[in-house]
Amino acid sequence: MRALIVATSCNRLPSGHPTGLWAEEYAVPWVALTDAAIDVVVASPAGGPVPIDEKSRPGQADAKAWAPALAALRSTVTLESVQHEAFDLIFLPGGHGPLVDLADDTTLRDMLSRQDAAGRLIAAVCHGPAGLLGVRRRDGTPLLQGRRVTGFTNTEERLAGLHDKVPFLLEDAMKAEGADFHSALLPMLSHVERDGNLLTGQNPKSSEAIGKAMLDALHLAHAH
Repeated sequence: MRALIVATSCNRLPSGHPTGLWAEEYAVPWVALTDAAIDVVVASPAGGPVPIDEKSRPGQADAKAWAPALAALRSTVTLESVQHEAFDLIFLPGGHGPLVDLADDTTLRDMLSRQDAAGRLIAAVCHGPAGLLGVRRRDGTPLLQGRRVTGFTNTEERLAGLHDKVPFLLEDAMKAEGADFHSALLPMLSHVERDGNLLTGQNPKSSEAIGKAMLDALHLAHAH
């Protein structure tokens, strides 16, 4: 089985605020997938090294556990170079970077549209669902329309102090495309939603849960 992780190439918000990929949201699922002997390819819009949000730099224990995952971020392939390859799963981790580049990447949109049409798995966590915006299903409706999903909430964005620095609020943007948006009762708690082939996690705390959900879904899909 093959999985594609699509990381952001963006290191700065339009407001000038530094950003990047949120390490935990990428590394924890990467470890879960590779430990399960799934072949993982890491891509980004620009290819090459992926910027990591400084606020998500791991401590000593995590840095050791995540070393192979973080090493894979130093030389990612471009999205364009893998756009016609088949993957059982496409996963979009967060950090605020995806609000800038993944949110309107036409190559990613086409890939996700085809992935959905083929009934294959699509997953995203935290701000990763920004990459689902603008994606169309085969019938022309938005991928998110009527789908039960989650993502970083407006409340969490305020708590992070970035609600006035981001280009848009993810929860609002997802709802504007018709998403049936759900979240944990309290902010910053783990929360995952699954709707058919679409899996979403709410925030960094959901990193482990989305990893497990992806593995469960992959094994289920493979069993059929």
